[in-house]
Amino acid sequence: MIQALEGGCLCGRVRYRANGATIHVNHCHCEMCRRGSGAPVVTWATFKTSDVAFVKEPPTFYRSSAKAVRGFCSTCGSALTWQGDASPEEIDITAGSLDRPDAVQPADHIWTASQIAWLHMADDLPRYPRQRSEGTTKPT
Repeated sequence: MIQALEGGCLCGRVRYRANGATIHVNHCHCEMCRRGSGAPVVTWATFKTSDVAFVKEPPTFYRSSAKAVRGFCSTCGSALTWQGDASPEEIDITAGSLDRPDAVQPADHIWTASQIAWLHMADDLPRYPRQRSEGTTKPT
């Protein structure tokens, strides 16, 4: 049986529970994720939308591009979710907002073509210049 993962924002206004297994966990280096989080990389845990419930207040949603919306806490500003229009059955949750972020394990890096030059992550995970469908490069 898969144990539910819970998490939320810095101030506690937004809380969620994910009852299913992750579909994928990755480090994203794209500019939009950097700007949306204020961090050099964001680690996302992807779940089925139907497996995620907001158990306190829901996040505020912002259409950050023509293809996706991001969820955040309107009180403390914590970045919490990303949901692409092309895959409404999936939702990405920031791994850092999980109560137990060690419960998920990243599998790869995406959008490394946009990676900040001074960021060097010492792992052997596959790296994709953009999307996974475009092939990998060596770890940097």
